Amino acid sequence: MSTVRVKIKNVTIGGGSKLAVQSMTNTDTLDSEATARQLSELQAAGCDIARVAVSCDAEIEACKPLIGKFEMPLVADIQFDYRLAVRACEIGFDKIRFNPGNIGDDTKVRRVVDACKAHGVPIRIGVNTGSLEKNLSASTKSDALVESAMKHVRLLEKFGFYDIVISVKSSDVKTTVDAYRKLADTVEYPLHLGVTEAGTDERGVVRSAIGIGSLLVDGIGDTLRVSLSGDPVNEIKAARLILQESGRDKNYCEIISCPTCSRCKYDLKSTVDALKTATAHIRYPVKVAVMGCVVNGPGEAADADFGVAGGGGDACALFVGGKVVKTIKTSEIIPELMKLIEEKNNR
Repeated sequence: MSTVRVKIKNVTIGGGSKLAVQSMTNTDTLDSEATARQLSELQAAGCDIARVAVSCDAEIEACKPLIGKFEMPLVADIQFDYRLAVRACEIGFDKIRFNPGNIGDDTKVRRVVDACKAHGVPIRIGVNTGSLEKNLSASTKSDALVESAMKHVRLLEKFGFYDIVISVKSSDVKTTVDAYRKLADTVEYPLHLGVTEAGTDERGVVRSAIGIGSLLVDGIGDTLRVSLSGDPVNEIKAARLILQESGRDKNYCEIISCPTCSRCKYDLKSTVDALKTATAHIRYPVKVAVMGCVVNGPGEAADADFGVAGGGGDACALFVGGKVVKTIKTSEIIPELMKLIEEKNNR
């Protein structure tokens, strides 16, 4: 869905721009060196925008050595003190995330807006179910999230501020999806997707994939964060996979493989693992199939650019566009497929 563009340092979100992957440090902000190390790890992992919690004047001072050190934009996460948002703009943060409802009266919000205008700093309105105002009229949580977000949008607009990004997050997947769908029909500002407090490991990734993935398939969303407990680098890995599997990032080698049955006579799992490693550097669209047998392998994977299907003993069928072109040995699978993959890129 079409949204306006908001520029954050060297990253543009909205308006059909590439979806930006975000994360947040979980080091002690007062420990500048530890935070810098984690930011470096996030940037190396492919993080496009990184957020740092700023809760006091001492943390503002601790953030000064971080400013300008990274290619990716840095976002100051502010909760209650409007003065910290103003100072974050002044020291060079590229974006502010706060909930205007937690900042105080309109005069304080105006001070933040004036600072953001003066320094060219966008604002993300971040609304969560855990911090909703008590006086909202909405009867459902998803409606309440949207009502709260729109209340804050109108407040910023009243002060002539429009460099706005919005998030409406819940730990409940359905509430999150419903809220973003309603919001997407209401505003043209870029939307920051996420399921908050998703958890750890597999469950957190699955929860995020269902919530964020559903919206991405709908064409909703301009930037995203997968919120996982633990090392934030894992958030980047999960986000990249969600973007790829939702079809919003096609610049990679997509590998499909069958679940196998007794007809499979070669080590398909090890072959897939080796192919994943060999193609990890690929940054262009290509689809490869690794199938267990020729009974229906080439037919089922006819939409793949290339593929192999197990035959008898040490033999495999190599196919292109669903048509078998030759028989190869299992030891030749990776070299033969890599040759075809590289040739596709050079055409």
